[in-house]
Amino acid sequence: MKEPAKTIRSRIIATGAYAPSKKLTNFDIEKIVDTSDEWIVERTGIKERRTCGTHEAASDLAFEASKIALKNAGLKAKDIDMIIVASVSTDMPFPSTACILQDRLEIKNTPAFDLNAACSGFIYSLSIADSFIRTLTYKRILIVGAEALTKFLDWEDRTTCVLFGDGAGAAILEATDEDRGVLSTKLYADGSLGDFITLEGGGSRNPASKDTLKKKQHFIKMKGNETFKVAVRALENLVIDTLKENNIKPSQLSILIPHQANLRIIQATASRLGLSMDKVMLNLERYGNTSAASIPIALDEAVRTGRVRAGDIVLLEAFGAGLTWASALIKW
Repeated sequence: MKEPAKTIRSRIIATGAYAPSKKLTNFDIEKIVDTSDEWIVERTGIKERRTCGTHEAASDLAFEASKIALKNAGLKAKDIDMIIVASVSTDMPFPSTACILQDRLEIKNTPAFDLNAACSGFIYSLSIADSFIRTLTYKRILIVGAEALTKFLDWEDRTTCVLFGDGAGAAILEATDEDRGVLSTKLYADGSLGDFITLEGGGSRNPASKDTLKKKQHFIKMKGNETFKVAVRALENLVIDTLKENNIKPSQLSILIPHQANLRIIQATASRLGLSMDKVMLNLERYGNTSAASIPIALDEAVRTGRVRAGDIVLLEAFGAGLTWASALIKW
């Protein structure tokens, strides 16, 4: 009698993260726009964020995070079979930032592409990589969330310029037949609410012109209150459904690693799960909202500081422009 075939899953074997050295505190922003440290902290939980230098771009951040992930995995760049970069602030429309990263890493002929799902981008990338690995199409995949969002901020708009920061996080996935790895991913989108968070200029709808510059269409715009309400409801349902489908009780969760956008949203999600904030990974106050880079930066910190250990049940969740939202449940 043949033994049943073993279940193949993907697992994250290493992480890495990188943020520019320049810090921009709330007190620095007070000097630029009509706001205050107290106002920002009360509404968002953010105290400071990192910002790119004049000549730094998303690919530079991605390259540094990737090098750290490769070192932590004990791998060479040539060991990577595919590269996915999640970003809404790519170096340019084309070539892709993934291809630029591939060249910087001196990898030849492997598939490389960008993915735009805004703040949910890393989990979307994780889901795609997981599918490729489960089917044994590729052996080892590098996924990166990299953002240089401060280059797209209107520093006269206090509702958005206080929120975002720059950085990159990377993870390397490979196949395993052990009782660990990615248990499930869930991806959602609702394009009818796409006007809640936008960057309207620079594409084929509104190509760069004097008019788009005058209308500030090359800056991020956001309907904050509307986005907050939808995000809280969507994430509460998402995390409950994710655990239910995997027959896992909230009490079995070792740690929740949410997208670092707004402390009140994170607290609402934890409350819905009945989780103490001690079980929630937070670095929002130091990095701000780094969109697709947010979760991998937080995940890397959790791994480095020992907050994630072998056997832990880890829940990742995010919500962003599109609108998109997503989760990943992992047995570490």
